[in-house]
Amino acid sequence: MYAVQYMAVVVVLSLMLYVLGKYGKREFEWEDFLFWETLLAVMLVIALFPVEIAVAIKRLLGLGRGLDALFVVGIGLAYLLILKVYVAVDRTEREITELTRKIAIELEEIRELLEETKKFK
Repeated sequence: MYAVQYMAVVVVLSLMLYVLGKYGKREFEWEDFLFWETLLAVMLVIALFPVEIAVAIKRLLGLGRGLDALFVVGIGLAYLLILKVYVAVDRTEREITELTRKIAIELEEIRELLEETKKFK
């Protein structure tokens, strides 16, 4: 193994422990924990066997070089992560909009009740 592989293994294992700690503190939901741990486990396997995996992906995708195969897979994973972030942001925006509407309706009802009570005084 090369020195860069040792560093990659240490970094990935550290990230796995970090994610586990976040899950233990209830900062991650089960789905997020499972997603990140799976992604990090795949990265660990790639760090341990980069040449073998690159050659296997190269053959599977029909590319010329193993490094090209790793770049193609990396770009694909990056797009998946971007999609995951986009969905989370969209869901959050929708929740904020719904909460804003509810608050506006409740404030209007409170304002109307206050005006009615002022009439009776």
